[in-house]
Amino acid sequence: MSTFNYEAYKALENDLKKISDTLVIEAPLQININSEAYTVVMRTPGNDYELIRGLLFAEDIYKKPQNFDYEILEASTNGFSIINVSIPKNNLGNGYLNKRTLLSVSSCGICGKQKIDDIKVTGNKMRDEITIKPSQLQRLFFEMKQKQVLFKKTGGSHAAAIFNKEHQLLTVKEDIGRHNAVDKSIGNLLTNNKIKAASILIVSGRVSYEIISKAFIANIPVVASVSASSSLAIDFAKEFGMKLISFCRDKKATYYT
Repeated sequence: MSTFNYEAYKALENDLKKISDTLVIEAPLQININSEAYTVVMRTPGNDYELIRGLLFAEDIYKKPQNFDYEILEASTNGFSIINVSIPKNNLGNGYLNKRTLLSVSSCGICGKQKIDDIKVTGNKMRDEITIKPSQLQRLFFEMKQKQVLFKKTGGSHAAAIFNKEHQLLTVKEDIGRHNAVDKSIGNLLTNNKIKAASILIVSGRVSYEIISKAFIANIPVVASVSASSSLAIDFAKEFGMKLISFCRDKKATYYT
């Protein structure tokens, strides 16, 4: 369940109307690795395995192509869940050594990191050979919008969509957190062994350094957003050799790299 109905009062100019308002759920997911608590993620319930798959990939904890085993230890009606994933110790990456503090909130995926060095991303510079026009971007964002079922119900969720180099849609995922939607989308492609086809990531909100780093780690060279990009996102997109495009609206777009 990703939504919940709440009673509320809608104030009009000269009237007060009682309504039932559909809201997106934000609830904790505790992730255990080999029966040890790793982190708690505030997310919208749904696609939890794909969220974990994408998160552990981005954190350099598990990058093998094979899917890992998991067990749902607890799943309450209010969305709180505990999931344990089983990964052989020799398959755990260096990111497992960088212990988080326990909470990662829906608005900040790197929250919980303990040192500046823990958020550094390294790798070879990408070769961006994909060209895309504002009119083409508009079509991609329209296609994503058509799949945003949760947003249509609540107006409170973010979305992330991934396309191949021919601009064909591979996946769309929603969540109350922007970075969670990205993790779910990347996790979906990892789970279905389609990540190598990923070429373009688009998001419904703004782009932060964190989203750029997730795209870079997944080898996605193009990132585009409806809203703004942060200064650090632009700096790192240039450093990583990525194309970053923002304010993709009304057949217009701002190309930063």
